[in-house]
Amino acid sequence: MLCYLNAFVSILLMTFRALPLCVLFPFLFLATYPSAADEKVRWFKGNTHTHSLWSDGNDFPEMIAKFYKDNNYHFLVLSDHNILSRGEKWMNVGAIEKRRRALGVPTLKKYISTFGKDWVELRGEDKKQEVRLRTLEEIRPKFEGGGDFIFIEGEEITNNFRGSPVHTNGMNLKELIVPKKGTSLRDTMRNNIIAVKEQSTRLKKPMLSHLNHPNFGWSIKAEDIAHVLEEKFFEVYNGHPSINHLGDANRPGDEKIWDIANTIRLATLKSDPLYGISSDDSHYYHGGDVKPGRGWVMVQSSSLDEDAIVRSMDSGNFYGSSGVHFKNLFRNQKKGTLEFEIEADNDAEYVTKIIGTRKGNENNPDLVGETLATIKGNMVKYKLKDNEWYFRATVTSSKDHPRPSFNGQKEQAWTQPIWDPSAVNKN
Repeated sequence: MLCYLNAFVSILLMTFRALPLCVLFPFLFLATYPSAADEKVRWFKGNTHTHSLWSDGNDFPEMIAKFYKDNNYHFLVLSDHNILSRGEKWMNVGAIEKRRRALGVPTLKKYISTFGKDWVELRGEDKKQEVRLRTLEEIRPKFEGGGDFIFIEGEEITNNFRGSPVHTNGMNLKELIVPKKGTSLRDTMRNNIIAVKEQSTRLKKPMLSHLNHPNFGWSIKAEDIAHVLEEKFFEVYNGHPSINHLGDANRPGDEKIWDIANTIRLATLKSDPLYGISSDDSHYYHGGDVKPGRGWVMVQSSSLDEDAIVRSMDSGNFYGSSGVHFKNLFRNQKKGTLEFEIEADNDAEYVTKIIGTRKGNENNPDLVGETLATIKGNMVKYKLKDNEWYFRATVTSSKDHPRPSFNGQKEQAWTQPIWDPSAVNKN
């Protein structure tokens, strides 16, 4: 009998060894964020908000793309105002040079020395000399193809309501979107988001829209963002120094806006909260204060493909960063847990604030988006409590940001929120 039992056990062990872990232990694979070591997924670094000479930036798109690729970005969205990088566009060379914010090598000379005379197309002479801007399709082959960098076509749909800026970035667009007016600020916000969704549905292509810099011109309040339920993403950090990221004595900064809006959505509107994006909003590449390399997103995706990146972001499989990265990040919405390990710099210390709103405090401005826990070190784990509407994590390094957009800026990272699913009306 013992022989038969041993043989049976051996067969079981051999069978178990042959089975994948996801069959044996399915609970290990419930996390929204798989391990960074998982061969099926990788972290991809990207910027979703960039300007070039196609609108109000001051450099050629090829030069800008070179900066991002050279600095280990995997994808870039060229999001010029109300234009796609298509068609024929010539610019006066003198006008281009006037946009340069610092002394040094002229923009055109730098462009020619980088890409060669055969690439740069000129016409006219002296003050009437013009240069043609290369289209996105023309420049793609210079950067794509190696499996480590792609462009995602985009547009900053630049609108306003009675002088209040309403700027929305569209990602993975295939057609230009003309800004849609509305009868109110919220209606204007809503109409441009719907325009992106309609194009996505019609062309059967995943697309994404995110609200840009709500405090720019102090135009958009947290209550506005909360009530435009079509909005799923907004910029929790934007590297432009003039967008009032920190707020002021009377108005909340971008992080507080996020918390107010998410509390309203969950406690009052019974709707899913917003995801937070970190971006550059870069304009100047020869000096000046609107620099690249300030904020980005880290997206966990199965492939470096425009559709895959957009789908991953739409599922919340990303975090915003201005310098802090994670070795691994597990976000389990079903279990209400968040766990991560910081990719630590030996010269830095890290403080994580778990921020959220407790049930019953949604009408108390001082307790909306309060600090629920403070955790020092590289390892962080937190579970949603029954009395909490949601929580999220902001990680702050002791290390100064190398390209600060405001005084005293430190490197940071922002995870997506985890919320009480019972608060959301799924009908």
